[in-house]
Amino acid sequence: MSGEDNLLKLVEVEDADDHDYLLQEQVGFILRKAHQRHVSIFAARIADLTPPQFAALAKLHDVGETSQNQLGTLIAMDAATVKGVIDRLKARGLVELSRHEVDKRRLLVNLTAEGREAIERLIPLAREITQETLAPLTAKEAATFMKLLAKLA
Repeated sequence: MSGEDNLLKLVEVEDADDHDYLLQEQVGFILRKAHQRHVSIFAARIADLTPPQFAALAKLHDVGETSQNQLGTLIAMDAATVKGVIDRLKARGLVELSRHEVDKRRLLVNLTAEGREAIERLIPLAREITQETLAPLTAKEAATFMKLLAKLA
């Protein structure tokens, strides 16, 4: 049976009673195990940044200077979490903060030269991490998986 057939088997809705509930077949359990595997691969390749810190640097590399709140939205983090991430990146000299010229309450975040160098060095590693995470799948399965996963996000 192929991986795609296994996936279809898992998502088929059948008439089941409460006695047929198997944790290892539940979407949350499987997603958590896949996430743990990915984070393990990430940590082995990029040990000095957390995935949220990497996400912040990568998005800043993509969009340039942006508000702290907007950055949080772009990387799917709440305001408190993104503030902690930015504070840690600032302490390491990878980002800098400034106030918006008009709205002084708005905090802007930008990469420092050191941050830009770091993320440009790490992006090729991040591509390898994605490839390693998806390695058990064929190219077609990986494309389907990413498409389906994006529908859940």
